[in-house]
Amino acid sequence: MTHISFYKNADNKLSVARQLVAKAWGQDKNVLIYVSDKSIADEMDRLLWTQPALSFIPHCQDNHRLAGSTPIHIGSRMDTLARADVLINLDPDPPSVFSRFDRLLEIVTLDESDLVASRQRYRFYKERGYHLVTHDLLDHD
Repeated sequence: MTHISFYKNADNKLSVARQLVAKAWGQDKNVLIYVSDKSIADEMDRLLWTQPALSFIPHCQDNHRLAGSTPIHIGSRMDTLARADVLINLDPDPPSVFSRFDRLLEIVTLDESDLVASRQRYRFYKERGYHLVTHDLLDHD
């Protein structure tokens, strides 16, 4: 069963996503950053090219010709990864085939519309019997 984690109180959703991608890649995991909005996908792509300045995370958007051989994808196509390890959802709705991934990561900001959408996703997963883990990004203990 897919392990689902919510990361709440994020200042910046894309920055937290970048940190989670770096951690997963460091553990040799394939990652899909699920986002259907092209402008957000482009922004995430730029962030992975520039942050942090002295490292590189191999990635591409899912329509790129190298998508089949790249461990980290950005986009909404679920069929581009040979191995399904980690799904980071940046969309307001649950991804349709999230259960084929080992892990699903949800990032929640303090924005009211994001909070409402995240509560709906939380309820959606809970009603289907998934065990949910919440990480508060404001906890510094």
